[in-house]
Formats: sequence, C-alpha cells, structure tokens
Amino acid sequence: MSTTIISITLGICGMLGWGIYDFLGGVYSKQIGSFKSLFWSQLAGLVSILLLSFAFKTDFDIPVLALALSPLASIVYSAGYLFFFKGFEKGNVSIIAATMNLWAVFTMIFAFLFMGQSLTTIQTIGVFMILSGATLAAIDWNSIKNQGFQLSLGVREAILGAFFFGVFWNISEIVSEEIGWLLSTVLTKLGITIFLLVFSLFAKQEIGLKNISTKIKYAVWLMGIIEVSAVALVNYGLTIGDAILITPIASALSIVTIALAVIFLKDKLSKLQLSGVVTAILGIIATAF
Repeated sequence: MSTTIISITLGICGMLGWGIYDFLGGVYSKQIGSFKSLFWSQLAGLVSILLLSFAFKTDFDIPVLALALSPLASIVYSAGYLFFFKGFEKGNVSIIAATMNLWAVFTMIFAFLFMGQSLTTIQTIGVFMILSGATLAAIDWNSIKNQGFQLSLGVREAILGAFFFGVFWNISEIVSEEIGWLLSTVLTKLGITIFLLVFSLFAKQEIGLKNISTKIKYAVWLMGIIEVSAVALVNYGLTIGDAILITPIASALSIVTIALAVIFLKDKLSKLQLSGVVTAILGIIATAF
C-alpha cells in the first residue's frame, strides 16, 4: 500500500474519531451532564492508552521537563473540554462545534508569540477564515432583529474551551518531542483523570452513574475509546505517512460533528450560520498547509 493511501486513510480515521467523539459529547452532555460525560469518557481513554502502552512495552523513563509540563498540559486540556462540553450542554451542537474551530487560531497565536513559529500566507488566510466563519456561526442572527446583538447559547464556553486547547497543543508539542506521542498521551490522560477527580470534590460535581442506563454507560465508555483511538492512529500515521495529508484531513473533524448533528439531532442553521460553518471548516484545513 502506498504512503499516500495510508496517509489519507489514517487522516480520515482521525477526522471520524474526533468528530464522532465531539458529537456524542454533545448528545450525552445534555442527557447526563457535561462533567459526567467528560470524566467517564476520559477514564475510558486512559485505560485504553495504558493497555496500548503495555502492549508496546513503552519505556517510562521521563525527563524532568516532560514531568513538569505534563500536569500543566492535563489541566488546560481538562479546562478546554469542561468548557467545550458545557457549551454542548447549553447550545446547538453544530454552532458549538464550528466555534471550537478557534482552537487552531489560538494554537497558532501562542506558537507565534512564545515559540517563535511563523505562519505561511495560506495559514494566515486560514486564520481569518476561521475567525470569520466562527463569528457567522456563533451569532444568533434571528435575535438581532428583535433584541439586538446576542451570542448563541454555549458560544462563550466554546470560545474559552478553544483558548485552553490552543494552550494545550503548544505544551503537548514540547512534551511529545521529549518523550514521544504514546507516553505523552498516557501522562496527559492520567493527569486529566486525576484533575477531574480533584475538581469533582472541590466543585461538588456528581460523577456517579447509579441512575444512568446501561446503554448510556456503554456509549460514554465507547466515546473515550474512540477518541484515544483517533489520537493513536493519527500520531502513528505521522510517523510513517505524510503530515501534509494527514493533518488537514484529521483537523476537518467539525464536518463529521456537524453532519451528525444535522442528521440525528435535526439541528437548524440559518443560511448565514451555515456559511460560517463551511468557512470555518475550510479555514482550519487551510491552516495545515
């Protein structure tokens, strides 16, 4: 099988995995609450990635820099998903998914300011497309006619989530370069689980699934397996394939999330919001080049 076909296939796997996870996160955040959905899916991801690391006989010799940065990465990643799932709990899944595309913008801004990285002309155009698209998708245009300017429900939370994800990916890049993608993922998932447990105690968040149906329990567990599988497949693909193909395909995950929301949740988008969703998705693809 050619490298090109492998790259495209694994990129699509990442897009589908993350897109399905975000869609299910939107569904079950409304049914059992955003915190329970996040905690149990991330715990499932931790168990899965630990099994994978043992299967590959991973060396757990961790440098000081990676050991110091991993807890910070876990905290900001947790914060990103807490806000993201809270946005799902409040608002329209399609609009929240489109707004979350801003994570790519924040990632690039932080990389430019603190890591000395620069943008290509196409990436700069992509950033403006994401900003424009997210703005069009996030505004409740119908309410403007009656009540004046108003953001759609959950958008504020989605913007905060995107900010924290932007911070996370820059920290994660440093950690991954130190210890590799597999061990980096293990430490991040472990840190997330510990952080969410501590957070649940201080914020008095209920995490029990006592009154939750068995079907939902399995579905939330499956969410975590799907997400960590997407991470594993994409990162594996980057070691044997072409990043220029894998990255833009995988980063178009919003296409999957929004399509599932429109099909199964009957999400309604105005023409302006739909154009914003499309613009943001095209923009995030452009930032990969």
